[in-house]
Amino acid sequence: MFTNNKLSKAVRLAVAFGAASTAVFAGAVVAQEAEEAKEVERIEVTGSRIKRTDIETASPIQITSAEEIKAAGYTRIEDMLNSLPQIEASSTAFTANGTSGTATLDLRGIGANRTLVLVNGRRLQPGGLYSSSADVNQIPAALVERVEILTGGGSATYGADAVAGVVNFVMKDDFEGVELNAGYSGYQHKNDNSFIQSKMDAAGYDYETGNSGLDGKSKSLDLTVGGAFDGGKGHATAYASWRQVDEMLQKERDYASCALAAGTGNCGGSFTNAVPNFDIYPIFNGETDFNQNAFWTIEDNGGTTQFSEDVGVYNFAPVNHFMRPDDRFTLGSFVRYELNEHANVYTEVSYMNNRTIGQIAESGLFFEPFVFDADAAVFSDAQRDQLAAAFPGADQYSISIAKRNVEGGGRTANLEHNSFRIVTGMDGMINDTWSYDVSYQYGSASSSDAYKNDFYINYAGTRVGASGEEECVGDCIPYKVFEFGGVTPEAAAQMAGAAIATGFTTQKVFNAFVTGETGWTVPGHSLPVAAVIGVEKRDVFFDRTVDTIYAEGALSGQGGPTLDLQGGYKVEEVFGELSVPLVEDVAVAENITLELGGRYSDYSTSGGENAFKTAIDWSVNSEWKLRASYNKAVRAPNVSELFASQGLGLWSGSDPCAGDDPALSQAECANTGVTAAQYGNITPSAASQYNQIAGGNPELTPEVGKTLTVGIVGNPFENFNFSIDYWNIELSDVISALDPEETITQCGKTGIAAYCNLVNRAPSGSLWLSDEGFVTATNQNLGNEHYRGIDLSMNYSMDVGPGTLSTSLLGSYNMKKFFDPLPGVDGTSYDCSGLISTKCFPQPEWRHTMSFNYTTGGDWTAGAKWRYFGAVEFDGTSPNILIGDEIEGVSFFDVVGSYALTENVSVQLGVNNVFDREPPLVGSTLANTNTIAGYWDLLGRYVHMNVTARF
Repeated sequence: MFTNNKLSKAVRLAVAFGAASTAVFAGAVVAQEAEEAKEVERIEVTGSRIKRTDIETASPIQITSAEEIKAAGYTRIEDMLNSLPQIEASSTAFTANGTSGTATLDLRGIGANRTLVLVNGRRLQPGGLYSSSADVNQIPAALVERVEILTGGGSATYGADAVAGVVNFVMKDDFEGVELNAGYSGYQHKNDNSFIQSKMDAAGYDYETGNSGLDGKSKSLDLTVGGAFDGGKGHATAYASWRQVDEMLQKERDYASCALAAGTGNCGGSFTNAVPNFDIYPIFNGETDFNQNAFWTIEDNGGTTQFSEDVGVYNFAPVNHFMRPDDRFTLGSFVRYELNEHANVYTEVSYMNNRTIGQIAESGLFFEPFVFDADAAVFSDAQRDQLAAAFPGADQYSISIAKRNVEGGGRTANLEHNSFRIVTGMDGMINDTWSYDVSYQYGSASSSDAYKNDFYINYAGTRVGASGEEECVGDCIPYKVFEFGGVTPEAAAQMAGAAIATGFTTQKVFNAFVTGETGWTVPGHSLPVAAVIGVEKRDVFFDRTVDTIYAEGALSGQGGPTLDLQGGYKVEEVFGELSVPLVEDVAVAENITLELGGRYSDYSTSGGENAFKTAIDWSVNSEWKLRASYNKAVRAPNVSELFASQGLGLWSGSDPCAGDDPALSQAECANTGVTAAQYGNITPSAASQYNQIAGGNPELTPEVGKTLTVGIVGNPFENFNFSIDYWNIELSDVISALDPEETITQCGKTGIAAYCNLVNRAPSGSLWLSDEGFVTATNQNLGNEHYRGIDLSMNYSMDVGPGTLSTSLLGSYNMKKFFDPLPGVDGTSYDCSGLISTKCFPQPEWRHTMSFNYTTGGDWTAGAKWRYFGAVEFDGTSPNILIGDEIEGVSFFDVVGSYALTENVSVQLGVNNVFDREPPLVGSTLANTNTIAGYWDLLGRYVHMNVTARF
C-alpha cells in the first residue's frame, strides 16, 4: 500500500496505467521519471483520497501527459481528449446551431452530465447559460501536468455525477522558472469531393474547389512563472494564456456546402426558401377547411407574379459556422506556504473570459400562419384568379409563409463566459501516519447571450399585409412576399430582431477529511489498514434571466420561447474509505489489498442517497497484477432538469406519419391524430426539425449507476507492458425525456393514451408547420441504460540506432450500448454499439490510437500517431437516412517533431491528418454539417507549430 518494494514496478505500472497516452510522443518522460523516482512521496490518485507511493490502483486509470497534450498541437484541451477512444465528442467549437459556447467531456458516451470533471481532485463548477456541465475552456492546457481518466463510478469518493467516471486535471502547481509558449496553427484541405460536387452541380449550387490554403487559423500565447519564496517555505505558480481562433463557414469545404437529404444523398435544404413558399388552406365563413390545400411558390411571368407548384428549397448549409471564432483569456495562480510542520496553507485562483459566436443560416418566416382576404391588395390579379380557381367560394385564406430572409444575413449567437474559481485550504501531518485536509471552494460562471439578426415576428403581420393588421404606412416598409423579388434589404432590416439572456451559476464546496494508517493489521500482512473519513457540503445555484423578446418567443428563428430559469440545491455528505491489506508474500500473491468506500448524501431536493465501492488489488508478483472493482454511483438531477420552465422548442428526426409513404400504417397514424385525408399528404420537414414542448420536473429523483471493472496488468518481458480491463455500467431511473419520434411510434403501434396524449398535431396534421403541432417531451425518471466494453493498452520500447523507439496502443472495444427507455414495453429498447441513427451516436465497436516515438535523448524527437475509427452501420429499424448503407472504418495519421534550438528554446512542428482524409458523410438528418461535429477530423489537414522558451 504505502511501501513499494520494487520501485521499477511503480514506473512500469505508471506507464501501463497511462497506456498509450503517457507514452505517445514522450519517450523521454519515462527515463526522467525514473531519475526523479529515487525520492518517492505519497500522492493522491484519482479514485481515492488515500495517499499512496505509486499510481497503481484497483480501478483502471488512463493518463494523458503534458507532453502528449503539447505534441498533439491542439489549442483546445477538449480536442485532445476527444481523440481518446474512451471519450465521445460533446459540446465543441464545431457546433454552431444551438451551441452553448462551452466545451464539455462525455466519457463512454454516457453523457457529459454523468462525467465528473475535477481540477486537482476538486470539482469544476458548471459552465454557464445553457449548460450544467463543467466547461473545460477554463483549463489552461499549458499548466496541465497530466489528465487522469477513471472509468466507473467515483461517487463514493467524489459525490454525485461520477457515474461514467472522472476526468481529473492535475495541474503544474510546483513549476520553477519562466516559460513562454507561442503557438500557431490552421487547417488546409483540397476540395475535390466528386460525389458531393456532382450533387451540387445537379442542384445548381456554388462551391469551393481546389486548395483551400491555410484557414481556421489559431494563435496562442501561454506564460507560466513559478518559484519558491521565504527560504523555501512557500511556492507560487502563476499563469496567463491567450487564444484566438478564426471562424470557418461550411461553404469553405465542398463536402459541407449543401445539406445532403436523407437516404438519397442529393442536395436538399429547407422549404423556407429565398423565393417564398406558401401552405394554403381556404376559409369559408370564418372556418378553415383543412381538407383542401395548396403548396405553392411564386414565379415571375413576364413581369407579373403568379403562384407555381414548382416549390424550391433553400441550401442553408454555406452560411453556417463549421468552426466558431473564439477569443479566450485565462489567468490564475497556485500558492502554497508552510506555516509549521503540521500546517500548510494553499490557494488556487483561476479566471477565464471566453467570447465566441455561433452563426447559422438566415432567419425568416418559418411557415408562419396569417389570414388574408380573398381580394387582398397584396395579391396580383393572376394570384387572385389562381386562388379563386383552387378554392371556389372562399372568402379568406389561411396562408403559412416560408420566406428565408436572405436579404438580412445570418443569425448569430454572441456568447460570453466569465468563470472564476478560488480554492483555499489548509493541510498537514497530524503525526507520522495521519494527515488532514480542510478546504473551501467557490466557483462561479457568469454568461450572456446576445442573439442578433433574427426575424422579429411581431412586425410581420403588418408588413406582409395580413387581414386585421394595421396598414404599413409612413416609415414602415412592406415585406412583399407575394411579389417576385419584392423583399428589399431595407424591408429586411426593419424585421431584424435581437434578444438578450444572462446567466449566473455558483458552486460552493466545503470539504474536510483525515487520512492515515490505523495501526490495525490483518493477520498475515505487515502493513496496517489505512482509512479516510470526511465530510462535504455543496451548494449549487443557477439563475438565467431573459428579456421579453426571448420570453415571448418573438424571434421566428428560435423555435419557441426561451424562459427564465432559477433554482438550486444543497447537499450534505459524509464519506469514508478503507484500504485493507489482506495477504502478502505468498505463492500466488505478493500483495492483495481490499479497498472499501462509502458516502451518504442528503439532498435538499430528493432526500438521502448512498454510494459505495468495493475493490480488490491483487499483485501476483512484480510483473503481474489483477484488479476488480464494483461501484454504486448516483447522479442528482441538475438545476435545469429540475426547474427549467416548460416551453416550445425543436427536436431533430422524422415524423413516421409524414411524407407520401409514411413509415406507419394509416390505422397507426390515425392513433397519432392523422385523418384519412391527411395520410400520405403531410409534408415532412425538409430540415428534419419538428416542434416539442420540453422542460424540467421538480419531482425527479437521482439516477443510480452500478459499475463493474475487471482487469489484468502485465509486464511479461523487458520493455513491454499492457493492461486489459473489462467494464460494465448499468444505469437505472435515467433522467431524460422520451424521444419524440419514439412517442409517435409507440402511440401509433399501441394506441396507449399515455403516449398519444403527448402527440398534438396541428389541424393540418403537421408537427412543424405551425406551433399548434408538437410532441410533449418533458424530463422524467424513465428507463435503463447498459454499457459494456473492454479497454486495451500496450507499451513497448526498443533501442534503434542511437536512440529509443517507443510504441504504444490504446484501444477500446465497445460491446454494448443499450437503451431501454420504457422497460416492459416491447419494441422500445435498442442497442447503439456499432450503429448510427437519429438515436445513436456513431460509436464504433472498435476504436484505437497507436503511437510511435523516437528520441535520442539529445536535441530532437520525432513521433507519429495512427487514429482509427471502426465501421458503423445504420440501425436498419427505419427507412435509411444515412448516406450509403454504412460508415466504413476510417484512419487518420499524424506526425510531429521537436528540436532544441538552444538550451532554452525549442520548436515543435506537426501535421495531424497528414493525408487530408475527409470525415465520413452521414447526411443532414443525422448532422447539421453532413458529418459529426468534433468527432472525426472535420476540416482536413491540421498544421501546427509551437515555440517554447524556458528560463
